[in-house]
Amino acid sequence: MTAFAPAITRSRELIATKTAEVALKLVPDISEQTQENRKYFAKFVTVVGVLALMFLLFINTLLAQDAFTLSHLKLEAKMVSDQREAINRQIDATAAPENLAKAATALGMKPSDTPTFLSLNPPVTPAESVNNG
Repeated sequence: MTAFAPAITRSRELIATKTAEVALKLVPDISEQTQENRKYFAKFVTVVGVLALMFLLFINTLLAQDAFTLSHLKLEAKMVSDQREAINRQIDATAAPENLAKAATALGMKPSDTPTFLSLNPPVTPAESVNNG
């Protein structure tokens, strides 16, 4: 075994150096240029993130403003609807038969003693209905 001792020692040293090289290949080589590129990339990502947040804030503000406008328009539509209902009630009150009679009397008109009704359909005689059948 003594004859093989230098070969075993040399092979152990060779295995140790190869293992160290393999372990070092796992760690990336960091140079100054690579670190500067990472700094610029980090700055770029930060700026893009800040711009995206500002854009979202702007859109949120516009949506909130539209919500205020919408609520104002709903309130205005309700007011117009209330005014329309008030006008319709006033028209109905004025067009009531007792109010029309009072207004006609105030104008000097007299109620008719013999009311006459108009028939818009022509009278049908029994002879005509037999001939058509």
